[in-house]
Amino acid sequence: MQVTETLSDGLKRGYIVVVPAADIESKRAARLANLGKTLNLPGFRPGKVPLVVVRQRFGSAVTAEVLEESVSEATQQVLSERGLRPAQQPKIDVVSLDAGGGAAKDLEFKVELELLPDIVLPDFGEVKLTRMKAEAAPETTDKALADIAQRNRELVEIGQEELGDRGAATGEVLSVDYIGRIEGVEFPGGTGGDIDVEIGGGGFIPGFSEQLEGMKPGEARTIEVTFPAEYGAPDLAGKAASFEVTAKKLSRAVVPAADEELAKKLGFDDLTAMRDMVTQRIQAEYDQMARLRLKRQLLDALADVVKFASPEGMVDQEFAQIWQRLEADRKEGRLDEDDKDKDEETLKADYRAIAERRVRLGLLLAEIGRVNSITVGADEMTRAMRMEASRYPGQEQQIFEFFRQNPRAADTLRGPIFEEKVIDFILELAKVEDSTVTPEELAKEPPVM
Repeated sequence: MQVTETLSDGLKRGYIVVVPAADIESKRAARLANLGKTLNLPGFRPGKVPLVVVRQRFGSAVTAEVLEESVSEATQQVLSERGLRPAQQPKIDVVSLDAGGGAAKDLEFKVELELLPDIVLPDFGEVKLTRMKAEAAPETTDKALADIAQRNRELVEIGQEELGDRGAATGEVLSVDYIGRIEGVEFPGGTGGDIDVEIGGGGFIPGFSEQLEGMKPGEARTIEVTFPAEYGAPDLAGKAASFEVTAKKLSRAVVPAADEELAKKLGFDDLTAMRDMVTQRIQAEYDQMARLRLKRQLLDALADVVKFASPEGMVDQEFAQIWQRLEADRKEGRLDEDDKDKDEETLKADYRAIAERRVRLGLLLAEIGRVNSITVGADEMTRAMRMEASRYPGQEQQIFEFFRQNPRAADTLRGPIFEEKVIDFILELAKVEDSTVTPEELAKEPPVM
């Protein structure tokens, strides 16, 4: 095999590889001979099919297999002999080959690739971080218990005798039927029956529930509203609509006390058990928030101290994915406020910088894991697959088997686990100081560096 280097520029490498025709023919002949020993064709004894017949019947298919195998083996030999670590699958371009139709020819092809950069790992013991910690306060638990009680409220109908001549008041719940129209035409999702609406409450188009105040059971009323400009359905956003509303019954919400009775109703042994569960859930949310803040701080620190060139192909691929999402957000009117006034050139520059940072940090974490033999075990993958499958009730086994049989899909679960294990490894070595803060300080978006 002859190898000629044609490109050596930064991380980019290029080679022309020539595999002698004799090597190709030797492999092809051996493959055809072995095939003839196993064939069972009409008119011939099993394993005794003449080579000329085998070549005639299967020569083209065998040649294609041998050429593909030869290109793969030669490429791997080039990488191995030169100690090259490709960042992505090398690009192969066949220049000439022997298609089996005439005199044997050498197999010649080009290999182009980008290498993984040489990464010098920092001294993690010199990385200084601050872990923010917040504690779940009793009053926060009280509020959460009150919210649970609110969600378990019961509607008690207000009888005519109690209602008298008055209509629905703020805070009461009116059960209604309605038909919505835009420019006199009904629209999808604009019709509802036996819908409970809290007078003055949220959850509906602004102005809808407020205009029901004073309505009595049996009364009909037409109300006019305008969908918000940022409404989820683009074909309704910002449009004026009218609703024909018929009131059916009026109720008041009776909120139970957050006591032993409610706790037992919800499946707890007592109020203390329910309170403990709520407190633990709040604390878990705080801890997760603190973890995310610490991780971001760590990645920012690593991005500042570790500098190396990222493979352009990987950056291009990452940028393409980011830009595709941004284009979709722009089409749906969901572009970030900070981006709305930027021109195309500025946006692309900003997001390419983000893509480069992501690739660089991804390569750095991968290198830290490789050097320190950090891997994701089979038991960890099994737990991750079962957890993901649990999100699809009734299809758990099918989802689990899907991940077992599709390595690329499984990698989407392995990646986050690997990353968190690498982060944990670094945090064990870094200088981390704890700082007690309020939940509000913890939740505050950190300043952009």
